[in-house]
Amino acid sequence: MGRFDNMGIMCCFTGKVEEVKNTRIFGRVGERGNQVLIYQMSVNVPQDLAIVLPIPVKKGAGEGGVKFFDFSKYERVFEDLWEMFPAQSYSADPFAFAPAAAASRALKVVSVGSYDASFVPTIADFGRLDARFRLPEGVWAKLPGYEDFGFAVFKLKPGNAQVHAMAFSFPTALAGTVFFPTLHIHDGEVHAKETFDHTLYLQGTGLNVVGGGWEESPGLAVTKVKCGYTHGMIRPEMHVYRNSIRGVSDNGDILIKPRKV
Repeated sequence: MGRFDNMGIMCCFTGKVEEVKNTRIFGRVGERGNQVLIYQMSVNVPQDLAIVLPIPVKKGAGEGGVKFFDFSKYERVFEDLWEMFPAQSYSADPFAFAPAAAASRALKVVSVGSYDASFVPTIADFGRLDARFRLPEGVWAKLPGYEDFGFAVFKLKPGNAQVHAMAFSFPTALAGTVFFPTLHIHDGEVHAKETFDHTLYLQGTGLNVVGGGWEESPGLAVTKVKCGYTHGMIRPEMHVYRNSIRGVSDNGDILIKPRKV
C-alpha cells in the first residue's frame, strides 16, 4: 500500500458535518487506462454542502473527461461486496474516453440519483462552482502535489443523511495504479492525523496487494454482486480484494501500484 507524500485519507467537505462514518470505496483501472471509483459513506449534514474528491486526471482531459453514474437503484452494492468475504472477528462503458467539452462560465451539473455532480478540471476552475460548494481559498496551496489534479464534486441534496454510492470514471494520470481519494479536509482544515473508518475494495491484475492488510475474496464477484447494475465498473469474472482501516492514521491518499517485475 503506497501513499503520496504530504497528501491526505477520506473526503473533503465544503461545510460543517455532524457525523461521518462507514466510508467504503471501490477502485479499478480498466483496459483503456481509465479508473472507476465507487464511493459511499454515512453522513449527517446540517446544511447544503458538497463532497470534493481530488483525482489524478490525465492532463488535458477537460470537463468531458469524467463520466458520472447513477447507483440509486443499487444501494446495497457495498453490502454485497462485503458478503464476498468470510466472516471476520473484527451498460454504459465507463472506460470510454469522452472528448473534452468547451469551457463555459459555469461548470456543467449532472443529476445522478440523490446528487448533483460536477467535474472541476483544475484548481483555478473552482471559481466556476456555486460558492456554497467551494472549499476556502488557499486550502490546496497547503497540500503540495495537487497542482495537476481534477476534482469530482458531489452536492448533497436537502435531507440526505444515508446516501447511495457516488460513482464515476476518469482518465487517470497514474498508469496502472488504483488511486483511493481518502484525504480529510473538514471545515477548511488539514490535519496530519485523522481517525479512519474505511473499507477499501479493489479489482485488478498485477497489483501490489501482498501484505498491507489486503485479503482476496474466495469467489468471483458474480457470486455475490449484481454486476449488471454497476455500469460495468465491477467485473463479474474477477476476484475482489478488501482492506479495512480503522483508528488514527496518517492523513494521506492511498495508491495501489503495479507489482515490480
